[in-house]
Amino acid sequence: MGSYCYTMDFKPDELRWQAIVNEIKRRIEAGEYRPGMPVPGEPRLAVELGVSKGTARRALNALIADGTLYTVLGKGTFVSHPSDDDFNEASTRHDQD
Repeated sequence: MGSYCYTMDFKPDELRWQAIVNEIKRRIEAGEYRPGMPVPGEPRLAVELGVSKGTARRALNALIADGTLYTVLGKGTFVSHPSDDDFNEASTRHDQD
């Protein structure tokens, strides 16, 4: 997690919380956030991306709901570990390439 701060360039027809979901997933795919690694909390994410805390919260909640992230009470929000099914599916796709 970098200590950088920038404002995201949002597309006019794009929901900000969805753009943040996509940005966090991009960071995970790029290896910037790895399984088990903490992600910035709502206040930090809001400042980092130039959005309100409510928008950051909605994005994090969507990522928790879809299993991309998980929370540990009193500890924070973390990148989920790929499930065995995800690993097997990715291996199968790779084998077919």
